Amino acid sequence: MGNLRHLDLSNAAFCGLIPQQLGNLSGLHYLDLGGNSYLYVDNLRWMSGLSSIQYLSLNSINLYKEVDWLQIMSKLSSLSELYLSSCGLDSLNPSLRFVNFTSLRVLDLSQNLFYHEIPNWFLNLSMSLLKLYLSENSLIGNIPPSIFNLQKLEYLEVQLNSLSGKFPESLGQLKHLSYLNLEGNSLGGPIPLSVGNLSEMQNLNLARNKLNGTIPKTLGLLSNLVSLSISLNFFTGGLEEVHFAKLWKLKELEMSHTLLFFNVNSNWVPPFQLERVDMSSCKIGPKFPPWLQTQRSLQFLVMPMSGITGNAPSWFWNWSSNINTIDLSENQIKGDVPDILLNSVVLNLRSNHFKGRLPRLSTNVEVLNIANNSFSGPISTFLCKKLNRKNDLKVLDASNNLFSGELSNCWRYWQSLIHLNLGSNSLSGKIPYSMGFLVKLKSLRLQNNSISGDFSLSLKKCLDLGLIDIGDNHLSGTIPLWIREMTHLIILRLRSNGFKGNIPLKICQLSSLRVLDLANNSLSGPIPNCLKNISAMAVPEPNTQDAYFDSLEYNFGYGSYIANLMLVPKGNQLEYEENLKFVRIIDLSSNNLSGSIPVEISFLFELRFLNLSQNHLMGSIPEKIGGMKELESIDLSRNRISGEIPPSLSNLTFLNYLDLSYNNLSGRIPSSTQLQSFEALNYIGNPQLCGEPLPKICTINEEAHNRTSMGKTEDNSQNSSFSMGMGVGFAVSFWTVCGGLFFNKTWRHAYFKFLNDIKDWLYVTTILKVNWILEKLRSNHLN
Repeated sequence: MGNLRHLDLSNAAFCGLIPQQLGNLSGLHYLDLGGNSYLYVDNLRWMSGLSSIQYLSLNSINLYKEVDWLQIMSKLSSLSELYLSSCGLDSLNPSLRFVNFTSLRVLDLSQNLFYHEIPNWFLNLSMSLLKLYLSENSLIGNIPPSIFNLQKLEYLEVQLNSLSGKFPESLGQLKHLSYLNLEGNSLGGPIPLSVGNLSEMQNLNLARNKLNGTIPKTLGLLSNLVSLSISLNFFTGGLEEVHFAKLWKLKELEMSHTLLFFNVNSNWVPPFQLERVDMSSCKIGPKFPPWLQTQRSLQFLVMPMSGITGNAPSWFWNWSSNINTIDLSENQIKGDVPDILLNSVVLNLRSNHFKGRLPRLSTNVEVLNIANNSFSGPISTFLCKKLNRKNDLKVLDASNNLFSGELSNCWRYWQSLIHLNLGSNSLSGKIPYSMGFLVKLKSLRLQNNSISGDFSLSLKKCLDLGLIDIGDNHLSGTIPLWIREMTHLIILRLRSNGFKGNIPLKICQLSSLRVLDLANNSLSGPIPNCLKNISAMAVPEPNTQDAYFDSLEYNFGYGSYIANLMLVPKGNQLEYEENLKFVRIIDLSSNNLSGSIPVEISFLFELRFLNLSQNHLMGSIPEKIGGMKELESIDLSRNRISGEIPPSLSNLTFLNYLDLSYNNLSGRIPSSTQLQSFEALNYIGNPQLCGEPLPKICTINEEAHNRTSMGKTEDNSQNSSFSMGMGVGFAVSFWTVCGGLFFNKTWRHAYFKFLNDIKDWLYVTTILKVNWILEKLRSNHLN
């Protein structure tokens, strides 16, 4: 194929060694092998035959074995574009002073393993290079002057490295630069005034660094700027009208998590029409920025935690009806939401002071988060309103409000719901049968209300549920056996209700379960010994563990909605959200459970929190509990557990909460840094327990008993054999002696004569000793 000029084998799922015969294609101008991540090379010497190559892409191919890749490729004199992203390269050969890439215009070395500084040989590319990609390489040190000598450079990506030092003053030399991304480094100092020389700049991303000082006014000279991101830095001061003087083309402005604020006139009309603005955690308040009203192209308005107080301006709701995403959460905005038709796809008003009843929804609305406000009235008014029946709502979070009345029977109109949270209101009545229409539902939270009745049979139809939280209500009856059919269930929280009866064995079939919270009910009977079958608590998660939590998250434009959960892992109530994926908890506390702690619970090697307190459990603590290496918290207090504390408990290096108080435990507390670090209160109420940190010192008998018990624990099988042998030996010896005395008359007479002689000897010896003592006392008295 000597006349071949163009060969594209990208993303073709090839594997194995790249054949060196490709080097015979001397007429090849274009070669793309990228995206075949199972291809590799032993060396690249064969590439010297590609004398006419202009475009070369080896993205995602393993080049780790070839240490001379740079010298080999720099000899390809016609090479114009070189793509080596994600190739496992670990060196840019910083010691080299000269690299002969005379024609190179595009160089992509992103996502490799360069744990060193940017080399100075880039200086040799100053006459040709237009685009340079060095992102995600763990590069360190300062940005060298050689980068800023690339006079023709138009595109520079160096984000997500570990570059430090001050932001270089010489930035303004790159007058042709239109795209600069330095996000995610550790660059410090202020933005230099020379930024105003970058007249071709269209996209400037300096987010997630350590930049400080005020924003230079020369920034307002970048008349071609379309996107500006300066979020997550230490900038201070105000942004004045001059900062935006010539930013006519600006479409995206991201300045979140800084101390910047707008210092403009109330009647200021910006020269730009933004499409996206993110001012999270900035000092925007106390009033709504009036200039926002002039923005007619806005699609994303994100201003949470911005210090906005008072009533929303009268123009806001009509103006915002065409905005795709609105996030005003965690401010102090007051007032009613007027009875208008909400039209935004995502509307997040969480944690404000809104009140009144909920308005109407258009079919565009997918996410409505109004949690932590003061909305009131019957929830049925909103759910059953005819104008709301045609909706495409995926997420409804109305938790922590003042809604009242019964849960309506109108759920057949809300069949698009994926996440529903009506927790912490004043809702009453039973779970309605129409909730069975919510077949797409993945998380259901009705916690902390006054809902009564049984665990509704209608929920049996919601087979995609990954989270059920109906805790802190007045529900009764038993936990249904059909719960086993919810095979996607990750979290089951039924605490603080009136459930009774046994914990059903069917619950052990929920292999994906990570949170089992049945605390504070009236459950009785034993703890199921099949809990070890819940594999999510027993075996390590695969690399795709986050996939299990897709059922707890809903992604949209600028972020995602994540279901949260209140748990009591260490005696205190905590809220879990993104970190919920790491929780493994069993809480069966405050019930009427009896029997012993099943030894099978020791096989839950991934369990982090175990609470069995305030029950009627007996028996001993499982000896192999120390094998549950991930345990952070154990609460077995206020039961009737006896025996010694297993020595293996001292192996739990992550344990930071332990409560064994008010049981019948005995013996010495095993010695370890971990167990002695807890207070005496964690062991109080066990009268036979001794050793630090308790004030009771172990006696010699307790020490010996403890050593014996330690020996038993350390080699149980050996002691079992020893005990068995001792028992057999005792039986043999007993019947050898007693049998001989029973059947042999001569032995029997001799044995009893021996006992008689011993008795006479003891009698005479005792009398003589007593007489000697009396004589001694008489003699002392006379003296």
